Amino acid sequence: METALLGNPNTGKTSLFNQITGSYEYVGNWSGVTVDKKVGRIKNSVQSLIDLPGVYSLNPLSHDERVASMALLHEEAEQILNIVNANQLERSLYLTIELLETNLPTVIVLNMMDIAEKRGIKLNVELLGKLLGVKSYSTIARKGRGCEEIIQLFQGSTLKPTVPFSLDYGPIVEEAISRILSHMEMEENPKKRWVAVQYLIGNELIQQVLDESHPGLKGMKVQAEELLLKEKGRSLEETIYTKRKSFINQIVVQVTEEQKKQEALPLTVWLDHIATHPVFGIPFFLLVLLVVFQLTFGWLGTPISDALDAFFAGPLTTGVQYLLNQMNALPFIKAVILKGIIAGVGGVLVFVPQIFILFFFISLLEDSGYMARVAVVMDRLMEFIGLNGKAFIPLIIGFGCNVPSIMAARTIEQPKERLLTILISPFMSCSARLSVYALFVAAFFSEHQAIIVLSLYVLGIVVAIMVAKIFSFFLKNEKSYFVMELPPYNVPQPLQLLRSTWDKGKGFVRKAGTFIFGGTVFIWLFSYLGPAGADVPIDESFMAIVSGAFAPIFAPLGFASWQAVSALFTGFLAKEVVVSTMNILYHVPAGESLANLLPQFYTPLAAYTFLVFILLYTPCLATVAIMKKETGSMKLTLLSIVYSFVVAYIVAFVVYKVGQFIF
Repeated sequence: METALLGNPNTGKTSLFNQITGSYEYVGNWSGVTVDKKVGRIKNSVQSLIDLPGVYSLNPLSHDERVASMALLHEEAEQILNIVNANQLERSLYLTIELLETNLPTVIVLNMMDIAEKRGIKLNVELLGKLLGVKSYSTIARKGRGCEEIIQLFQGSTLKPTVPFSLDYGPIVEEAISRILSHMEMEENPKKRWVAVQYLIGNELIQQVLDESHPGLKGMKVQAEELLLKEKGRSLEETIYTKRKSFINQIVVQVTEEQKKQEALPLTVWLDHIATHPVFGIPFFLLVLLVVFQLTFGWLGTPISDALDAFFAGPLTTGVQYLLNQMNALPFIKAVILKGIIAGVGGVLVFVPQIFILFFFISLLEDSGYMARVAVVMDRLMEFIGLNGKAFIPLIIGFGCNVPSIMAARTIEQPKERLLTILISPFMSCSARLSVYALFVAAFFSEHQAIIVLSLYVLGIVVAIMVAKIFSFFLKNEKSYFVMELPPYNVPQPLQLLRSTWDKGKGFVRKAGTFIFGGTVFIWLFSYLGPAGADVPIDESFMAIVSGAFAPIFAPLGFASWQAVSALFTGFLAKEVVVSTMNILYHVPAGESLANLLPQFYTPLAAYTFLVFILLYTPCLATVAIMKKETGSMKLTLLSIVYSFVVAYIVAFVVYKVGQFIF
């Protein structure tokens, strides 16, 4: 038995899912966090819960709304758990009415009751259930309050059937519904009325299914539409919406026991005046990022990473070397472990603390509700390039990883806007690049680490906007609009915050133990072997010969060494491998760190240019693969590989030449 969890965006739906299943799924404060359905087992029950995307209606416009409609249409869910925002009862109940019309067993959960009480809203939860003919509960899902009752409800085999629900939409609409039902012969289907109503209001998903199997329905709808326009001056959709709204207003009046005049919270109002200000909103966002980077690369992250680096370069290397000597290990085995695995993988792992610190603060900003404000502020800028503020949400996700960033573009309604978002997402500075930034800023810009990293993040956004503007001339879009409900500011729950941080960062650790490990051993072996045999001088290795052939191409950018080119090649597999490649190829002496060695090979300007190129050039293999899957086009995928390299080269060249002129 599967139960669908449905509700509007920002109602705490995924938090409730986590509480009653014991699972953890990504929680954010914006529409479209849940792109596809996620399934968890309800605690102490044999029943499954499907966490469907947050939607305002079952009439799908975007991919995530389509997922919700298909789950009900194709009977993937046999029961419904409808979560309702207690602060926005009137708007939330519109989706509830649509769900009740399916006549599937339904339970209503009024969430965020604590915030409603703070705002002077007092609701009669039991009466709401009686008026709608279903069971109703109240929760504070973020804190787990009220969730135990819901878990107990599902410990039985199934929910009790919902009392048949229907609204009287007037004689013309009701006649059209009756004719559609008789034509479809769906007497035994409990969702028959819902299917008919959705067909009349223009649900494209249902229209497509029914028009293929019942061609005569289109004429019935047209006839009803013409009759309504003639007699009432309203369309079918307007008539049905008006009736639902009237019914919802009556419900809200009856269940609202008290509603004091809301007193705005001074801190919240003050924050929103700045965070959503059309002029100061973006500078405030940059200031927030600067503080986050200062904490990550300065006050908190650097001491921890330095200590870890000292451990890898000192006690760990010495201890492993002692054990290998005691075991009389072959020189080849010693070289693989000490110069390959520890130098390569260890060189990446030293940046894990900084990556987790950054993810912690990103999770903090998301769960607090601030990131939704950023999307609103960016709407005007995104409109300039033919997108809207909703497109900035996938780009923000790209700060963690470009793969989910591209997948999150599914929530964008317009196909061409979705494609444009996918094409520019790889320019967002992902966590994999963070290890490269951390290495170079520690080596060359120790006093200005936060500012240098911030400049790279901003440069990625600026380049993405410029490229999108160019592409927008070729991809003409229909006009779209961005509407987002700003969630209340929340104090994130510590456990959820830690889980979110781990969920974002575990992929980096997993890569270090698998993909980076394998890549590191291969890189070391390729630098260990040469035409003359094994254990050749590294400048005579296969790696040096192959990379050296391409090195002149990068001379105009200030880094023409074969080691830098090798790192760029391996960076196509995964950007984290850039650091492990350099740790191997530069032969860092025992007890030393790569950051102390790099100034011998790069000037500060060349180092910054190298970081700019790393930021913008060809995305990693995983990103290319997901881009091919999402676009369904090999030509577009190859285009993204080529044009990103060209853009990276041009921007890095400009940065290097301007830097030479200034300095």
